[in-house]
Amino acid sequence: MNNSKTRKSNKPVIMPKTERQLERVGEQIKLARLRRNYSVKVVSERAGISRATLWKVEKGDPGVAIGIYAKVLTAIGLPDDITLLARDDELGRIIQDSELLSKRGSRK
Repeated sequence: MNNSKTRKSNKPVIMPKTERQLERVGEQIKLARLRRNYSVKVVSERAGISRATLWKVEKGDPGVAIGIYAKVLTAIGLPDDITLLARDDELGRIIQDSELLSKRGSRK
C-alpha cells in the first residue's frame, strides 16, 4: 500500500483572504530581517528553528505554529509585535457598547 495516497496533508485549509494576509505578515517579517541586515542563518539560530522553517514563516505558511512566529519576532528584535494581533476588536467593541447602552436604558 502506498502511504502517499492515504496520508493527509498537514496544511490547514484557509480562506484566500486569510492566505494573502499571512503572506503579507511573512513579507513584513522578512523585510524587518533584511532592514536589520540579519541573515537567515543568524535569525534561525537565534529563534532555535531551521532555515527551512524561517523561509516558511517569511512566506506566511499557515502550517507554521504561531509560537514559531513569536520566536522569529523575538529573534529580529520585535518581541512585542505578537501582542498586536487582534488588538483592535472593532466588532467586539460595538457589541459590548450596544449591550452596555441597553443595560443603561433598562435602569430608567
